[in-house]
Amino acid sequence: MKSHMHNRLSLALLCTTILSLTACTMTQQTIGNPEAPYPPMEPPSIGDIYHLPTGLKVNAEQMYAAATDARIIYVGETHDNPAAHRLELQLLKAVAERYPGQTSLGMEMFNSSQQEALDQWVSGALSEKEFLKKSAWYDNWRMDYAYYSDILNYAREHGIRVIGLNATREMVKTVGSTPLDELDAKIREQLPAFDLEDPYQRAMTEAIYADHSQGNKMLDGFLRIQTLWDETMAENIARTMAERGPAHRMVVMAGGNHISYGFGIPRRAFRRMPTSYILIGSREIVIPEEKQDGLMNVNMPGFPMPPYDYLLYTEYESLPGERVKLGVRMKEADGKVVVEGVVPNSTADKAGVKDGDVIIALGEVTIEDSFDLIYEVNQRLSGDQITLTVEREGEKITLEAIFAPLPKGDAHGMGAGHKK
Repeated sequence: MKSHMHNRLSLALLCTTILSLTACTMTQQTIGNPEAPYPPMEPPSIGDIYHLPTGLKVNAEQMYAAATDARIIYVGETHDNPAAHRLELQLLKAVAERYPGQTSLGMEMFNSSQQEALDQWVSGALSEKEFLKKSAWYDNWRMDYAYYSDILNYAREHGIRVIGLNATREMVKTVGSTPLDELDAKIREQLPAFDLEDPYQRAMTEAIYADHSQGNKMLDGFLRIQTLWDETMAENIARTMAERGPAHRMVVMAGGNHISYGFGIPRRAFRRMPTSYILIGSREIVIPEEKQDGLMNVNMPGFPMPPYDYLLYTEYESLPGERVKLGVRMKEADGKVVVEGVVPNSTADKAGVKDGDVIIALGEVTIEDSFDLIYEVNQRLSGDQITLTVEREGEKITLEAIFAPLPKGDAHGMGAGHKK
C-alpha cells in the first residue's frame, strides 16, 4: 500500500514538473531579432554590404566569391532603382566569369511566350528595336527598358541564355479571376503545382492589401496570382537547371517580394529540385523627394528569418537624364496611329498636336504603329527637339516638339513615352 501510494505521488510530481516545463517553453521569449540576429554595430552607409546571418560587413569581392559557390543566385531587385540593377549585373558577371558557358539568366520580366525573342536577341538576330517589338516589352513589363539594357546587352555579348520565367498575362488574368477548382480542366493542366498554404506568403499578401477595400475576394485572387508567379518561375528554374546538368549555374532576377525571406520563388524551386542557393538583395536608405510618392505604404509583418544572406545598402536612384513622354493617348485604326487625347501642357500640347491627328513621323522615322512612336520617344531626354509630322483633315502638317516630362500632378499618367 505504501509503495503504491509512493508511486502515485511520484507520477503526480512528474506530471506537474512536465507541465511546468512546457509552460515555461511556451512563454519563452525569442532572443534578438530573427530578421537581423546580429544587427550592424553602426548605421549602414550607401555601398555597405552585410552578411545578415552573422551581421558581418563584407566587401563586394567577398560576396561574389561566396555567392558563386551556390548553383542558384537569387537577386531581389527594386524595379526602378538603377543601383539594384548594377548589383544584378555585377553578380551576373561574377558567375559568368567563374563558370563560362555554364551560366544562364532567369528573369521575372519575361514569360514563356517571349522565349523565342529572347533567344534571337542573345544570338544577335534582332536589333534592340526589333527585340522590344517582338517581345512586346511595353505590353508585358511596362518598365523603362533602360533599367535592363546593360544586363541584356551583357548577356547578348557573352552568349548567356536568358530564360523567361514568368507566367503569361493571359494565365495571370484567368487565375486571378477564377478559383482553381472552378478552372477548366485544360487550364488546370497547364498550371504548375500550387501551394497556397504558405503562411508567410499569405501574411505578406495581406500586408500589401491592407489599405485596399476590395475585400477577401480580391485578396484571394491576388494570393492566387502571387502564387502562380512564384510557382511558375520556380518550375522554370528547376526545369532549366535539370536540363543543363549539375555544373550549370543560374542568376535569377526578380522583385524583392518574390525572393526575400526565401518563401517565394526559392523555397518553391527547392521543393522541385533541392540544390544550393543564396539570396542577395538591396535596401534603400537614402530616398530622394522625387521618389517618395512612389513608395508603397505597407506595414510588413515580421518574419522568423533574415530577408537575404547578403544585403547591399543603396540610394533610391533615378535613371540618368530627365525622362519624358509625348503626352498623347492614341489608338491604332486602319493602319494609322490616331491621337485620341492630348495631356494639357505636355510636349504634344505645346507643339500643337490636336485630337484626331494622325501621327506620320517623328524626325526621320516613319510611324507605322504605336510601338514605333513609343520606342522613338523613349530615345529622347528632356530638352531634345524634334520635328513631328501629323496629318490633319487630309493635310500634312509639320510641328516642332521640345520634349519635357509630363506636368506634375497629371492625372492621365499615360501617353507615348517612358513607362514609369
